[in-house]
Amino acid sequence: MIPFLLILTSNEKYYATFWKMVRIWAKILVYGMGFRLKVVADQRIEKNKSYLFCPNHSSLLDAFILIILSKNPIVFIGKQEFVKIPIFGFFYKRVVIMVDRSSPESRKNVYEEAKKRLKNGVSLGIFPEGLVPTENVILAPFKNGAFSLAIEFQIPIVPQVYFDGKRLFSWDFWKGGPGTIRVHQHKFIETSQLQMQDVESLKQQTFQLIYNDLVSDEKYMNDTNRPNNDKEFKSPLS
Repeated sequence: MIPFLLILTSNEKYYATFWKMVRIWAKILVYGMGFRLKVVADQRIEKNKSYLFCPNHSSLLDAFILIILSKNPIVFIGKQEFVKIPIFGFFYKRVVIMVDRSSPESRKNVYEEAKKRLKNGVSLGIFPEGLVPTENVILAPFKNGAFSLAIEFQIPIVPQVYFDGKRLFSWDFWKGGPGTIRVHQHKFIETSQLQMQDVESLKQQTFQLIYNDLVSDEKYMNDTNRPNNDKEFKSPLS
């Protein structure tokens, strides 16, 4: 795929085509490994409209699931450290809005870059936990960034809940296998009437919505509470 990626990541005008190719790639990976998606959507995405997607993060599969679910192109906001990964890092920095969370200047630049990208129906994708927590954690605390962006650009938040990544694609080499990954896409949270002082309440509203779904799901809680689940399986996304 590298020749195609070199061309399609060379200019922003190719991003819509790049997204179509990445969706095909994601489907081959996810379905080819024996996974299936079962999606319950309380509200559907509209074509050529911008959103901010906020899923929980429990597996390396999560980004691919989000890519499959959205026909609208999504630009991800991700950690600058991933640039160091050979080959992947080269393309990563060409298509992702990178942020160094230790740098206020870098966080400011995210707003400017997002403003350029949020046109023609391009959306933003960010995992608000900011990491993949160890598997004994139900849901890690959310960072403020996603919710500041949603209010700044007055775009709806799309809360998504991924239930089965811990069990089916664990960081533990000895766990996992093919199966059905359940997704619940909640009704969107509108931000058009909110201001920056509402960031904390918006963050807590989104957190509680996702947390309640997870904690009430028997399979997810069994995956979270299974024996020896407090072991530190370090992911490259931590």
